[in-house]
Amino acid sequence: MSMKQSADDGSLKPYSEKLISRLRGTPISRRQAVRRALLGAAGLLLGDHLSLRALAATPSGKARARSVIQIWMWGGPSHLDTFDPKPEAGNDYSGPLNQPIPTNVDGIRICELMPLLAKQADKYSIIRGMTHGVNSHETASYIVQTARPQGGRDVFPSAGAVVSLFKGYNAGYQGLIPPYIVLTEPQGRFSEAGFLGPRYKPFATGGDPGQNRFAVEGVVAPGITDQRQRDRRELLHKLNTLEHAMKGDAQLAASEQAEKQAYDLILGDGGKVFDLSQERDELRVRYGRNTFGASCLVARRLAERGVPYITINYRGGWDTHKDNFRTMRRRLPEMDKGMAALLEDLADRGLLDSTIVWWSGEFGRTPKVQWEAPWNGGRGHWGKVFSAVVAGGGFKGGQVVGASDVKGEEVKERPVYPCDLIGSIYDLLGIDPDGKLPHPQGLAVRVSPSAADGVSMGGRLKEIM
Repeated sequence: MSMKQSADDGSLKPYSEKLISRLRGTPISRRQAVRRALLGAAGLLLGDHLSLRALAATPSGKARARSVIQIWMWGGPSHLDTFDPKPEAGNDYSGPLNQPIPTNVDGIRICELMPLLAKQADKYSIIRGMTHGVNSHETASYIVQTARPQGGRDVFPSAGAVVSLFKGYNAGYQGLIPPYIVLTEPQGRFSEAGFLGPRYKPFATGGDPGQNRFAVEGVVAPGITDQRQRDRRELLHKLNTLEHAMKGDAQLAASEQAEKQAYDLILGDGGKVFDLSQERDELRVRYGRNTFGASCLVARRLAERGVPYITINYRGGWDTHKDNFRTMRRRLPEMDKGMAALLEDLADRGLLDSTIVWWSGEFGRTPKVQWEAPWNGGRGHWGKVFSAVVAGGGFKGGQVVGASDVKGEEVKERPVYPCDLIGSIYDLLGIDPDGKLPHPQGLAVRVSPSAADGVSMGGRLKEIM
C-alpha cells in the first residue's frame, strides 16, 4: 500500500501527507496550515492506526519466532537454477548452469551462482516439494501468500496481514513503525489485507534503500533536512491560535498526541530505522550496495526493532520467459550476496532464533528449456513443483524437505502445499491455527484452513521444526 492512498480507506496517509508533507514546498495559508495539521493528526488517532486496543483474544501457543522476513521472488524463479539443480537431466533441462556446488552441509548442492549461500546452508532448509499446480501469476501469488484456493465469496488476507493482526495490533505492539512493512513496492497482484480491511495492508516504503538517503514515503523526504522539518513544526504551532484558545479540549488533545506520534516517527527513533548511514560501511558492502542488498539490511534493522512482518518484494528479472540464463547470471549473484549476508548478520546478532526468513516465489519455471525463438533459452511458468527456503525462528537448518523427480517436473516425495508452510510459520509465531479471523459478516473463519475448506494439505513441516 502506498502512502498516497486516501485516508478515507483507513490507509496510513495521516503519517505523512495530512501531517507533514503538505507543508513541503507548497505555499498554504495560515488557516489551511492549522486545519490540515488538526484534521490530519486527528485522523491518525481516529483511524486507530497506532491504537493498542485488542481486537480479539490473545493467540495461544508458545512462540519461538517474533518476526518474519519474507523474500518474495516476484515472477517465480527457476527451481532448477537455484535450489534444486538437475545436471543429470541433461542440457535440455539444466542448460549451461550444470555445475552445482556443494554446500557446507554434506549432500546438499545448489546452483553454482550462489557460492555465499552455499556457505550458509547449515542455517536454512530447502523445501523441494512445494506445489499447487497453478501457472497464473495472480492466482499463484494469492495461493502461496494466503494458503487458500482462489474463488468463492471471500478474498482472504495474506500471511503478513494475519501476522500484523495477531502479533501486531492484537498483541499490544508498541512500535512506531507499522507492523507490516513492504520494501519497497506494493506487491500489486492481490489485496494483501483481504477481508480484514485496509488497516492491515502493508506500508510500502517506496524509495530505494540503495541510495545514499533512503527516501521512505511519508517519513523521509528527499531534500528536506530534519532541522527544516523541526522549523516547520515550530511555525505550525505558532500559527495555531486555536490550540492555545481551546486548551483542555479532548479532541484537540487527541490530535496533539497523534501529531507527536507522527513526528516521533519522522524525526525520532522510529524513522532512524531506515537510516542506513548508521551502519558500518563494511557491512553495507557485504550486503551489496544495491536495492536488494540494502533492503535486506533494512529488513534486519526492522526485525531488530521487533516489527512482526517484513516483505522484501524482489521484483524484476525472475519472470524469465526469454534468455533465462543470461538473467540468472546477472541477478543470482546479487541475491546470493544479500540473502547470505542477511542470514549471517541475523545469526551474529542472536536474531536468527527469533526471526523466520522465508524465500519463495509464486511458482517455479518449466524444467525443459525453451531454446527456440523467440524464447532463446527461456523458461515458462511451472506450478507443479518448485522450491522454497526457510530459516530461523524455530526452523532447523541444513535440511531438505521433499524432492522433485529426476527432471524437476513433478513432486517425487513429500508434497508441501502453501497451507503447510504458512501454517508452520503461524505455529512458530505462536498464532493459534484454530483461532478465528474477524470476518465483516461475523462468519467463523479459521486462521489456518483445513481440508474441509477445500485446500490440499501435506501436513505441517514437523521434520524441520
